Amino acid sequence: MFNLILFGPPGAGKGTQSEKLIDQYNLIHLSTGDILRSEVAAQTELGLKAKELMDRGDLVPDEIVIGMIRSKVEASLDANGFIFDGFPRTVAQAEALDTLLNELGTSITVLLALVVEEEELIKRLLNRGKDSGRADDADESIIHNRIAEYENKTSPLIGYYKEQGKFKDVVGTGSVDDIFNRLCESIDVLTS
Repeated sequence: MFNLILFGPPGAGKGTQSEKLIDQYNLIHLSTGDILRSEVAAQTELGLKAKELMDRGDLVPDEIVIGMIRSKVEASLDANGFIFDGFPRTVAQAEALDTLLNELGTSITVLLALVVEEEELIKRLLNRGKDSGRADDADESIIHNRIAEYENKTSPLIGYYKEQGKFKDVVGTGSVDDIFNRLCESIDVLTS
């Protein structure tokens, strides 16, 4: 089973590349936001707990999110693998994810991080903001804050996966296809 975490700051192209990687490698997309919404809509026990917390404006605790991820992974143990989107965001979450996957007889194969200069990220996000209508993509000061937040929160995770020999950075500039080809080259080296 090939399990991938795709990382990158806002505007790095994670969404675009995730879709292409899912198709190329027949992976199941595990987005914590999507999982939370589907569990709430299905009114599962974990979904109801999460809804209660979200309705109060509280963050959903890691153990509930991990429980939801567990149910999704357990339902697809015959899959080629998973691409994790939006999770883990902290070392504690990475450790919990490692424990869960280990219990299920698998593990994270690699964290691929798209590396893009801040100037390029800002340009991409401002362009996206013109079409998306997202306020956080239209305000340069908010964009700077989002990039700084990403750097502050994810650098410990990068160290965590580097220690395990599971980190690879990939140049995230050029055409969509160029970036995709670089990601595939990194994956193919690991899976051959």
